Amino acid sequence: MYYNFLPFLLGVITSFSLPPYNFLLLNFLTFPTLFLILVNNKKQTNSSWSSFKIGWFFGIGYFISNIYWIVYSLTFDEIFKFIIPFALIIIPSFLGLFYGLITLLSSKFKLEKNFSSILIFSLTFAIIEFFRGFILGGFPWNLIVYSLTNFLESLQILSITGTYSLNLICITFFLLPLMLIFKKSIRFKILLTTFILITLIFNQLYGYWKIKTDEKYYSEFNDLIIKIISPKISIDRFFDSNEDLTIIEEIVKLSNPNDAQKTIFVFPEGALSGFDFESLKYFKEIFINNYSKNHKIIMGINTVRNNNNYNSMVVLDNQLNLLSEYNKIKLVPFGEFLPLEKFLKKFGLKKITEGYEPFNAGELRKQINVKNTNFSFIPLICYEIIYSGKIGKNFNDINFIVNISEDGWFGDSIGPHQHFSHSIFRAIEEGKNIIRSANNGISAYIDGNGIIIAKLESTQRGVIEVNKYKKINETIFSKFGNKLFFYFILFYISLIFLNYKKRERL
Repeated sequence: MYYNFLPFLLGVITSFSLPPYNFLLLNFLTFPTLFLILVNNKKQTNSSWSSFKIGWFFGIGYFISNIYWIVYSLTFDEIFKFIIPFALIIIPSFLGLFYGLITLLSSKFKLEKNFSSILIFSLTFAIIEFFRGFILGGFPWNLIVYSLTNFLESLQILSITGTYSLNLICITFFLLPLMLIFKKSIRFKILLTTFILITLIFNQLYGYWKIKTDEKYYSEFNDLIIKIISPKISIDRFFDSNEDLTIIEEIVKLSNPNDAQKTIFVFPEGALSGFDFESLKYFKEIFINNYSKNHKIIMGINTVRNNNNYNSMVVLDNQLNLLSEYNKIKLVPFGEFLPLEKFLKKFGLKKITEGYEPFNAGELRKQINVKNTNFSFIPLICYEIIYSGKIGKNFNDINFIVNISEDGWFGDSIGPHQHFSHSIFRAIEEGKNIIRSANNGISAYIDGNGIIIAKLESTQRGVIEVNKYKKINETIFSKFGNKLFFYFILFYISLIFLNYKKRERL
């Protein structure tokens, strides 16, 4: 019972290190305790099942307390409500399997209260977290490293390491204080403390220097303004076809177009989810009467191509002519398509979003150049922003990522804050300015150092105007991507090997 409840409790406590709570210091308590439980368990039982349960229960506690909001999306349709209690348990239990695998694999090594064991545990943890981001489509949500979200200077190293490598480093640092307990030598304790402090200070100074240095890269648009529209339209209204005209009129009024000013309006995903692109044309006169030839509109809307349905980001002129289109590549399981569709349809289930037909995945992400402007961007729809190293290649000359989202599916929860934190990480990794328009979520303009220039909370309705941007050169991570993580793995393996060799000689 002790080895079940305590890891579960540690997982719950660890989740409070993540946004929006950001109690980072909790990890210096929970991770060492989890490690000691695993070491003691191996000495007492050496049972694989017992070792697996330590991580599994830790993972269940961790995820049940930080993605509980996922069941909110099941409340909009009666056919899903009966599975809410199951989803609340099954999803954290499934994700917890990865953490069970971490403790199981770690226990296969000769874990002791020493530096090599800490490196083994950290490395195993980080590698499994990496695979969690890819297996079955991947769900790299709430990696431990996101507990650093509020420490902007410390995060600048992401432009070199990327998220997965920094995740590995963070886990190691959370465990390093254990060495102050394991080693009795005062000299060693002084050296270790000095090393930790110097490393943290150096990283902080590097971040401060990088942010200050990059300030010189700010440029202004000559004759262009970008308006990020955050309408906060209740998601309940999407299911009422009588609201279509009212919603469009609300968005137009909020955008407050000026005929003479060259403007790009960015509407969120979901704001017009009640109908597809062809249906939007019924409201063409509203757009012609309110927007001019100086205006372009970026929006999320459903499109149909060759009988395939897509969740798309489109660029339109004031007459609703289609100038560019991007079809979402990474679809949300159950949200945009139904896994095991033939089987689950027998139980009356469908995808959570409107309609019974699933969305199809797009094939390729290309840069979008907005006609008659000098504005080009990389399109990301909703949770495509959470994938580190998956933005795409050959985007070095592009300064912007446009991310549109509908976060109403998260409800009034911590979900929108967690989703938003990924945008900060992607901005720093790629060195790109991020324009984020979210309905019922956090809309913001974030520069290439992850600095939030302007922000509207999920409870706010409004507009953010963008007229300057930061033009940062290609980052090391944007050039090499997650290949860097494998170099860190090799470095850790070398450290472990050298440490074992040193112990054999003593």
